[in-house]
Amino acid sequence: MDQRQALASFGALSQETRLQIIRMLVVAGPDGMSAGAIAENAEVSPSNVSFHLKELERAGLINQQRESRSIIYSAAYDALGGLVRFLMEDCCAGHPEICAPAVAVAACCADGATSMSKKAN
Repeated sequence: MDQRQALASFGALSQETRLQIIRMLVVAGPDGMSAGAIAENAEVSPSNVSFHLKELERAGLINQQRESRSIIYSAAYDALGGLVRFLMEDCCAGHPEICAPAVAVAACCADGATSMSKKAN
C-alpha cells in the first residue's frame, strides 16, 4: 500500500459511522451484510448508509456483490491488512519485540479471514 492509498483509507475511516460499518463487516466475515442490515445495525437511514458505503468502497476497504435483489457488502481483508502493514512497516526502530503483539494479532486476523473464505467456497 502506498501513502496515497493509506491516506484515502484513513480518511474514510476517520468518520464514526464508517468506522462502525467496517467493524461490523469484519465481524460479519466473508458472508458480509446487506445494506439494509448495515443501516439497521448502525441505526442510520438507508440513504445515509449508502453514502458511507460508497466512501468505504471508493477507499477500497469494502467489496460488494449482488445476490438476487440485494447487494452484499463485505470487508476487503487484503486492503485492511495492507493498511495495518503500512502502519507497521517502519515499526519499532529495530526492536521487533515492541511490535510483536500487534503483528501477531494482524496475522491471526488474516489467517482467520482466509480460513473463513475457504469455508464459504
